[in-house]
Amino acid sequence: METDYTLIISRLLLALLAGGIIGIERAYHGREAGFRTHTLVCVSSSLLMLLMVFQWQLIPTEYLDTIRTDPTRMAQGIMTGIGFLGAGVIIKEGLSVRGLTTAASIWMTASIGIVIGLGFYFPAAVATTITVVILSLFRWFEKLIPSQKYAKFSINLLRTEGTMDEEALKNLLDQLNLRAFDISYTLREKGSYIRYEMFIMSKDKKNFNQLAQRLLQIDAVHDFRILPS
Repeated sequence: METDYTLIISRLLLALLAGGIIGIERAYHGREAGFRTHTLVCVSSSLLMLLMVFQWQLIPTEYLDTIRTDPTRMAQGIMTGIGFLGAGVIIKEGLSVRGLTTAASIWMTASIGIVIGLGFYFPAAVATTITVVILSLFRWFEKLIPSQKYAKFSINLLRTEGTMDEEALKNLLDQLNLRAFDISYTLREKGSYIRYEMFIMSKDKKNFNQLAQRLLQIDAVHDFRILPS
């Protein structure tokens, strides 16, 4: 039994180490699910898989011939529960969705804990290394990948003769290489202002700043808001 205790302790400590390494990276970047969360996820996953490893020692001898077990069921249950934890760190704000990477790291940490609990140390070590590399180094590579930039844009325009209308606003967006979609219209202050709300898209986030600078020079603009995602 002493060998079993040593095995149990070693696997739980390895799970603590693996989860802690990933958690430190997340905590360093100020994520809500950081060091303690990832450590607990990895250790708890390993603990539950240890239950499957030593399940035959917990079953009375007279029932051994009649009971059939499947170790993968415990893993399936763990990953289902982790899905709820991962969903808790995902935050949607307008066009922006935050927390997806942290949710994925929690899911990965649970997977590492599972394989440690089963005694597959080498794949666990490799997976831990790969996860830390992805979270730390790949963020710089990801910034180099070209992508479309989005922003929520709203503006209040004075309704007086000779001031900016919708066509002039669209022409201004075209000049700055901005594309508008999902446009809505609202009359404000008893018809004194017309409010346009839309999403704008560009390949360069600097175009949003250029739009703000241009709008500051137009007298017909009462106020505006540009909220990049």
